[in-house]
Amino acid sequence: MLQLVNLSDRIGWAINRLFYGLWMKVICAMSGIALGKGSTFYGKPKFKKLAPSSKFLIGNNACFRSRATSNLIGINRPCIFSVNTEKAVLEIGDGCGFSGTVIGCFEKITLGKNVRCGANTLITDSDWHPEDPRGGTCSPVSIADNVWLGVNVIVLKGVSIGRNTLIGAGSVVSKDIPENVIATGNPCRVIRQL
Repeated sequence: MLQLVNLSDRIGWAINRLFYGLWMKVICAMSGIALGKGSTFYGKPKFKKLAPSSKFLIGNNACFRSRATSNLIGINRPCIFSVNTEKAVLEIGDGCGFSGTVIGCFEKITLGKNVRCGANTLITDSDWHPEDPRGGTCSPVSIADNVWLGVNVIVLKGVSIGRNTLIGAGSVVSKDIPENVIATGNPCRVIRQL
């Protein structure tokens, strides 16, 4: 019985990936979003490119988990990526993985290769209220190759995270984090070298 359940689950996931993969290729082509080859989709993410002159680039073999059950921890929303201004640039490297991740780009956000974003992560380069004078200006975010963001991590504007770094669950990253470290907390601080 267990083998039949596993087989039916696998067939369901394969159909899901095929359907959403084709659907997202069409959506990206119509929206001017550069989608690399081999990307997989579990459920339907929400991609928004609000200005034709902005850039939204996704590398090869990215994985987007937007169904609540597509991540063992569980996710509480689909992946939502938005490029919100005329000059905004969102660049995602090859092999990145996202689970219920929200990325809001107003200026520039760059993710290197093989960046892993755990369940319900948030990355933003803005305070989200440009008309409010208390908000301040946008500031680019850079996340280097092989970074792993744990569940519920928040990466705020102006932050740079070095390669091979692991950010612990629930952290709020408001300052630069160097490469090859484990960092955690609110505010996020280095706790160990790798």
